[in-house]
Amino acid sequence: MAARARLDAELVRRGLARSREQAREFIESGFVKVNGTLATKAATNVAKDTPIVVSDVQSDDWASRGAHKLLGALEAFEPLGVRVDGKRCLDAGASTGGFTDVLLRRGAREVEAVDVGYGQLVWKLQSDDRVHIHDRTNVRHLTPDLIGGTVDLIVGDLSFISLKLVLPALAGCLRPGGDALPMVKPQFEVGKERVGSGGVVRDPVLRADAVEDVAALAHSLGLETRGVVASPLPGPSGNVEFFLWLHRPTEAAEPVERPESSGDTVDTEPSTRWTDAVEGARVRGLIDQAVADGPQ
Repeated sequence: MAARARLDAELVRRGLARSREQAREFIESGFVKVNGTLATKAATNVAKDTPIVVSDVQSDDWASRGAHKLLGALEAFEPLGVRVDGKRCLDAGASTGGFTDVLLRRGAREVEAVDVGYGQLVWKLQSDDRVHIHDRTNVRHLTPDLIGGTVDLIVGDLSFISLKLVLPALAGCLRPGGDALPMVKPQFEVGKERVGSGGVVRDPVLRADAVEDVAALAHSLGLETRGVVASPLPGPSGNVEFFLWLHRPTEAAEPVERPESSGDTVDTEPSTRWTDAVEGARVRGLIDQAVADGPQ
């Protein structure tokens, strides 16, 4: 029997992708066909002589497809006050560096690139003096000391973990007056029992609830929600994802005391989600509008 390998690894071996991370992006974006059939899973085993075609890949030179997600968020939020130029930034879940690339081209002074993986950042970013790499670093345990102090702007694209589990650590790294643009992925927020077939959250109400849960936790951590927008690019399998614009006021109110989470979930039941009903209604309105305006 001919030797077989994972599809993402085989794309790299053939020079059709520069890394397994990029290979997975191509597969998730519908750019890869195996034996003439659209590939959907990076873990699919293929033979070394299996016909594989990669098509429709945009010819831009961003570090990854993810760059276009952050570009869409900045297009929405920069006219309203978000600034990158001259800022000290944190990229949580940097991976190959799509978000870091955008930040640098937007004039960031420096970027702390954090990822639990190792060696994924593309070479042009690894060799950029403005980028400080923190590989093999779990964002859940991030502190200002680990990244040389607090930052002005946080961006984040994290997978396979609820944003609610990492938000307390991220909030602790954001200085007063700073902004955060984390991407909320409903498929990792609603619970496995509510994710539909193919790993996709299709119910707009569930999408909105997922974003609200994160916004409510942010409020309890002293962060205010200033905006919500759907990502211009879908996530894996077509999941609709959302950027929250969170801001830490210069004179922040005392964070609401919350019980420690002992596991991998954070309690945000609707009845206890907001301590300020008026603020909760305002934020829910922003979220519902973003869900309505985004891909269906």
